[in-house]
Amino acid sequence: MSPMHNRVVRFSALSFALSLMLQGCSMAPNYKAPFEPMPDHYREQSGSGAWQPAQPADKLQSHWWEQYQDSRLDELQQQLLKANPSLTAALARFDAAQAYASQLHAGLFPQISASAQSLRQRQSDHRPLRGDSQTSVYNSNTTGLSLDFDLDLWGGIRNQIAAGDAQTQASADDLAAARLSLQHQLTTLYLQVRGLDAQKEILMQSLDAYGKAVQLTRDRFQGQIASELDMARAQSQLAQAKTQMDDVCAQRNLGEHAIAELVGELPSNFRLAEDPHPIVLPTLPDSLPSSLLQRRPDIAGAERRMFAANANIGVVRAAWYPDFSLTALLGGQTQGEGNLLSAANRYWALGPLISLPLFDGGRRNSQEAQAKAQFDEAAAHYHEQVLQAVREVEDSLGQLRDLQLQAKDEQDSFNAARIAEKIATDSYQAGAVSYLNVVTAQTAALQAQQALQIIETRRLQGNANLMFALGGGWSNS
Repeated sequence: MSPMHNRVVRFSALSFALSLMLQGCSMAPNYKAPFEPMPDHYREQSGSGAWQPAQPADKLQSHWWEQYQDSRLDELQQQLLKANPSLTAALARFDAAQAYASQLHAGLFPQISASAQSLRQRQSDHRPLRGDSQTSVYNSNTTGLSLDFDLDLWGGIRNQIAAGDAQTQASADDLAAARLSLQHQLTTLYLQVRGLDAQKEILMQSLDAYGKAVQLTRDRFQGQIASELDMARAQSQLAQAKTQMDDVCAQRNLGEHAIAELVGELPSNFRLAEDPHPIVLPTLPDSLPSSLLQRRPDIAGAERRMFAANANIGVVRAAWYPDFSLTALLGGQTQGEGNLLSAANRYWALGPLISLPLFDGGRRNSQEAQAKAQFDEAAAHYHEQVLQAVREVEDSLGQLRDLQLQAKDEQDSFNAARIAEKIATDSYQAGAVSYLNVVTAQTAALQAQQALQIIETRRLQGNANLMFALGGGWSNS
């Protein structure tokens, strides 16, 4: 072995040893998970007092909508997970992020490639340094292996990998956030449709009562007991109720179409059977999870993007330092005759490569400033997500409290309206009052019953909003 070869081998060994010593070197700033103070208690409260944060937080509920105890809703949720196109697209983005992270991991390993070629070629008669004995046309057969290995002394590749892994985790959080959002949309629409079914049931009962009232008024009119004005009022009241029924049916069709789209079906082929029975309103616990940072996938994704932005600072900082890599070549070459792998036809090369940019016009300075600005943006976005999450919880709690009070007051209003309706009807049949009193009392009773049912639907939807704001409900324990 030649002295020159010995020096190359010793230098390569020294470079490799140096790379091992510096493997832990990283130019990225030390990353600390951001701390966001959570409230000691939620500001909005119910009649029983303030909602207290639970410690520790319970785990994410994968089937939080099951608290509504509705088998049809559960079936639709399962169908959504299988067939929703938006969810399929989010899954594809996650798969792409995983594939990109795998590409970055390949940078930690030597890149080895093989090549082979068999050419018949002609060289120019006027080629520089061509000898008189060289033929113009000859064969050239070459085969070889090449190896390149970046020593990554300053952690540039490792920080790229860390950033790619964090982006993959953020993409997984985006997938979870998309899933949660779609589940929330489906639940809200389903509760709305079920509320419209209840509205339709109320109107059907009213139409039956109004139809009987029209017949009663017609009989009284023919018996010259009631006036033509009473007859017109009864018929007008029946027509108005039918108009409301048409509007409810139209709204239900729109809700049914929206559900069909969410579960990946054509609206023309989708049918949701009517069910006027009330849905159970889940009982709100005395304490709610406070660790939204762990539960909500949008917040978790924002934190991972902060980490990735921090790692990218290390990537651009590593560009300031010399880049060390090892290169090795081994192969054989002949002019069409002989064994390619014989000692006489063999070629090889081994040695380190060092690259150090000396002047770039301020490009690396700008890249580092850009990376730091992107980290500041990611940090601000994370803080924004936390504030939004707490606000959404407070909004949902306040809405549920107010709707609970409204439901109680509206129930009292409905009870009084039903009593007034009975008194007006009995008085009219006895001839004590005009039919205007009956119409007024019946209209008030119907409006109160409809308003009460709408409030109950809004309470169910507000409950779904709270489950969504908490990242997936709460545990019964």
